[in-house]
Amino acid sequence: MVSDWTYPVTTEPSPDNGVPRAAVLVALFEDQGVRRVILTKRPMHMPTHGGDLAFPGGKPHPGETPVETALREANEEVGIDPGAVEVLGYLPEIHTVSYSRMVVPVVGRLREVPVLEPDRNEVDKILIPDIDGFRDASAWRSETWDGRTLHFFELDGEILWGATARIVRRLIGLE
Repeated sequence: MVSDWTYPVTTEPSPDNGVPRAAVLVALFEDQGVRRVILTKRPMHMPTHGGDLAFPGGKPHPGETPVETALREANEEVGIDPGAVEVLGYLPEIHTVSYSRMVVPVVGRLREVPVLEPDRNEVDKILIPDIDGFRDASAWRSETWDGRTLHFFELDGEILWGATARIVRRLIGLE
């Protein structure tokens, strides 16, 4: 069993500074001694980030907290039972270039291996990589776009990049 579930999380999300926010669930679980994370590939028809790898998540309903948003969206997108998630904390908010909201990463541990059911309207594919596989800094490549450094990681024939890559890198201590 994996005993170290320590990640650089805070107990409270960043203060709400009036900028619209969204939330994602960084869902971690253990499967046969391997710590895994749940990622989705967004369908090409999505209005933002079509074809990109992402964590389950989205916009809040009125009055929802980031945790409530992340858990609801993860349930809708891939069938994660909100009651099966132990919230570990938050990573710093992320801004994406093509999305007007700040994204609040909510880190949670699933109590057991989930049975995932993708909502085909929102999820093209589910990936469950070994989180420790991202720790190999030599497997990442970087490029500078408009003065910003972007990181890329090839994963099962897909490319992890952008805000999702930054969240992964922050989670494992590469940023």
